[in-house]
Amino acid sequence: MTRAMASILWRRLDLDGHDACMLSQIDGGYCLKGQAVFVQDGEPCCLAYEAICDAGWRTRSARVDGFLGTRGLHYAVERDSGDRWTLNGEPQHGVAGLVDVDLGFTPASNLLAIRRFGLAIGAATLAPAAYLTFPELALMRLEQTYRRLDTTRYAYTAAMFGYDEVLDVSPHGFVVDYPGLWRAAARSG
Repeated sequence: MTRAMASILWRRLDLDGHDACMLSQIDGGYCLKGQAVFVQDGEPCCLAYEAICDAGWRTRSARVDGFLGTRGLHYAVERDSGDRWTLNGEPQHGVAGLVDVDLGFTPASNLLAIRRFGLAIGAATLAPAAYLTFPELALMRLEQTYRRLDTTRYAYTAAMFGYDEVLDVSPHGFVVDYPGLWRAAARSG
């Protein structure tokens, strides 16, 4: 059984584009499902994505299907019970032990860590993730940190990108303002 919880539409700030995503509760967990459409390196890009989590917001799997220019893209990410990851069936040893996926082309996946950690106001945590790079589409370890400032704001750092900003977040955990990158244009739920 699937129960829709919330949806959001983002406008991309650094490139032409949009991303729409829906959060649903499914049997035994949650599903983030969306579609990002934007310009990448001067070419049209359309990526449908889905991330499936267990009841504790730990990633089970993710998929990405779409195109960049004239190149078709199909990627399947899996995490097993031993926290071992595969990308299109190939072991990804560099992300072993991690539990969150971060899809590098969408702000949707920040919701997973925000919900999983459920930080109290003032608390902070390291939140390394299996990061699906884009446009390379490879899995790598992303060191990131979240610190909850109040009911709707998190200080977020991803040092490898030199990104250190305050994210505004909806009650469901969607980032509504991702400074310099994404801003919510509409949301429901």
